[in-house]
Amino acid sequence: MSDTDLSHIKGLSRVEKRSIRTSTEISFDPPEQIAFQHTVLCQTSMPYRNQGETVRRWERKQGNVSLLIEAGSAINPVTDEWVELGLPFGPKPRLILAHLNAEALKQGSPLIEVEESLTAFVRRIQNPLRVGKSGPNGYEIGVFKEQLSRLSTATIRLAITTGERAMQINSQIVDAFDLWFTKDERQRVLWPSTIHLNEKYFASLQKHAVPLDERALSALAHSSMALDIYTWLAHRLHRIPKGKPQFIAWASLKEQFGQNYGRMVDFRSRFLKALQQVVCQYQDAEMEDDHRGLTLFHSRPPVPPRPMVAIRKPVD
Repeated sequence: MSDTDLSHIKGLSRVEKRSIRTSTEISFDPPEQIAFQHTVLCQTSMPYRNQGETVRRWERKQGNVSLLIEAGSAINPVTDEWVELGLPFGPKPRLILAHLNAEALKQGSPLIEVEESLTAFVRRIQNPLRVGKSGPNGYEIGVFKEQLSRLSTATIRLAITTGERAMQINSQIVDAFDLWFTKDERQRVLWPSTIHLNEKYFASLQKHAVPLDERALSALAHSSMALDIYTWLAHRLHRIPKGKPQFIAWASLKEQFGQNYGRMVDFRSRFLKALQQVVCQYQDAEMEDDHRGLTLFHSRPPVPPRPMVAIRKPVD
């Protein structure tokens, strides 16, 4: 199906036009590009906003799952000195990780050449009006590469508690990479051109990957909260037993998604706006909201499950 022409409609923002276009495409056509997120990261999240250069730790808790992200460092190949990189934040590391997961699963290997694949991914995710024929907007690709560097050097600790016992996993999603400066002298971004996913993470991903429609990610790419809600619903809704809806109170939703909100009224307003954007892209999602919270019903997943055909490649 060709792109929906919205050029004649006045008063729509860039985000609204993209949302309408992708929603229409999703209604008529199955996805050509599928991204993936790990089930654990569908339940916990990275920072929405920049925490500042002095903040080196990020903690989140959702139910019995606890997440700790610690910012890392990388060697500067020019000065041969260690450089502290900040915590990953915002929509872009979420999008990058979904892309890296997809590339690894498609290739059947944790080793990923990211330069060409990341550029192509950014072209698909970003508004085509801001992408030239020769490549993505320079500022956009620079920000993506910076967030890739932050994500690649960060250490992620995950703990799951059951009663009086706790299972803790200490890991880096990316455990090896080739670090380069970008060729563009105007944007000297330190970034990995080749990465190797942690073997334990890759093995777990092969068992616990949640498929996502890349068109929906494109439509929601402006909002960390909307991306988190979409991946959460993609992971959760199809697991709910038919005829046994699940209720979630606003307090629990605020604990999971309201990291930047003090007042419940502000969070609830923002959450419902983001949820409306998500439902435009995940049209089979069934739920009801009221003054108490959100009731979730069994729904078809946004991407029907399909067998993975990739063959594991040997890694040197």
